[in-house]
Amino acid sequence: MTDLSNTGAAPGPRKKSSLMVQDARTKKRNAAEKRFRLYGVVAIGIAVLALVTLLASVLINGSSAFRQTFITMDIYLDPAKLDKNGTGAMEDIAKVSTFGYAPLIQKAFETIFEQENIGIEGMTPKTAAELISPEGAAQLRRYVLANPEEIGDTVSFDFLAGGRIDGYFKGRVTMASAALDNNVSPEQLQLADQLKDAGVLRTKFNWAFLTAADASENRPEAAGLGVAIIGSLYMMMVVLVLALPIGVAASIYLEEFAPKNRWTDIIEVNIANLAAVPSIVFGILGLAIFINFAGLPKSAPIVGGLVLTLMTLPTIIIATRASLKSVPPSIRSAALGIGASKMQTVFHHVLPLALPGILTGTILGLAQALGETAPLLLIGMVAFVRDFPSAPPEGLFDPAAALPVQVYNWTQRADPAFVERAQGAIITLLVFLLIMNTVAIILRRRFERRW
Repeated sequence: MTDLSNTGAAPGPRKKSSLMVQDARTKKRNAAEKRFRLYGVVAIGIAVLALVTLLASVLINGSSAFRQTFITMDIYLDPAKLDKNGTGAMEDIAKVSTFGYAPLIQKAFETIFEQENIGIEGMTPKTAAELISPEGAAQLRRYVLANPEEIGDTVSFDFLAGGRIDGYFKGRVTMASAALDNNVSPEQLQLADQLKDAGVLRTKFNWAFLTAADASENRPEAAGLGVAIIGSLYMMMVVLVLALPIGVAASIYLEEFAPKNRWTDIIEVNIANLAAVPSIVFGILGLAIFINFAGLPKSAPIVGGLVLTLMTLPTIIIATRASLKSVPPSIRSAALGIGASKMQTVFHHVLPLALPGILTGTILGLAQALGETAPLLLIGMVAFVRDFPSAPPEGLFDPAAALPVQVYNWTQRADPAFVERAQGAIITLLVFLLIMNTVAIILRRRFERRW
C-alpha cells in the first residue's frame, strides 16, 4: 500500500461547491424544466385559442338565426273573398285555399303605398307581395279558420319576410347578388328599404325559431326547432328512465356483490370496450333489433332513446363504479361492525356517499347522448317531420326529429338561410349541454364529501 504522504506529490486543489450556486448540470436541468412548462403553456394557449375561435365563429354566424325580419300589415278580412256565400259556415270558409288569401295581402300593400307615399317604379302590389314569405298566406288562413267571427274586420299581422329579404338586412344578400338571383330583384330590396324607413318592416327576436316546426326548402325563414327540441327531450326521458337504474344496479352488483372470477372479469372488460365503440355501431344494432326485429316505428323517440340508452350504459356503469370505489373501506367496516347487513351497508351508507359521482356521470352521459347524430341517422330520424309529437307515452312512438339531426338536415339544403339556421341550432344545442354540465358541477359541489 502506497502512502501518498511519503511520495512527495502535492495533492490537487479540491473543487469547491455550494448549494447557493448552480453548476452546469443544474442549469441545464432547470432550463429543460422551463422549456417543458413553456411547451405546456403554449399547448394550452393553442387549445384555448381554437376553442374561442370555434365558439366565436358559431356565435357570430348563428346569432342572426334568432332574429327575423317581419312586415307588419293591417289585413282586411274581406267577406267577399273568404265567405262568398255569406253563410258563415266553416265548410265554405275552409274551401278557400292559401291562393285565395293572396289578394288580401296585395290589397294591404296598395293601402301602404297610398298611406306612406312609397313605391318603386314598375312595382305592382302583386310583385310587392313577394316580399312576404309563402308562409304568410298560410298564417292568414290558419288565423281565419281559428277565428271565423272576425271575417269582415281589419286585423294586424306580423308576416315573415321572405328569406332573401331577411338575408338582405343581415348582410347575406346584396344588390349585386340580387341582380343575379331569380328569387329577388334589386327593386324589391329598394322597396324593403322604404318599408323599413316607414316602420312597416323591422327585424326583431324570433321566438318561432325555438317553437315552430321545420319548413320546406322554399321557406327557410319559417323553419324552427320545436319538433327537434321535443324529440330530444323525449329521447332524454327514455335514456334517463332506463339507463340510470340499470346502470346503477349493474355497477352495485359488480362492485359490491359479484364474485371475482373469470366471468366477472370478462364482463368488466366488455363494459370497458363498449365505452369505446363508435356510436354508429349502436345505430346499426338499433336498426337490426328495434326496427327490423321488434318492428318499432322509424324516426320515433322510443327507438332513439333505446339506442342512446345502449350507448350511455357503459359510461354510467364506469362512472358509478368509480364513485363506489372512492368511498373509504372504513365506512363499510364500520357499518358491518355495528351489525348492518351487506345490503344495508351498500344502500344506507355507501350509495348515498357515492351519489354525487353517480349523478355527475349520469348527467355527462346524457349530455353525450344529446349530441349524438350517427346512430339516429341509421334509425330514420333524418326524415322531414312537420307535425309535433303527442304527449307521452303516445308521443314516444310518433315521428320526431332531434337537435343534432336537425343541424345535419339544414346543412344539406341549398339555401344559405338554412346554414344560418343550422348554426343557430348549434348554439341552442350548446346551451342545453352547458346547462347539463353546470347542473352536474353544482350537484357534485353540493353533495361532495372530502375524505
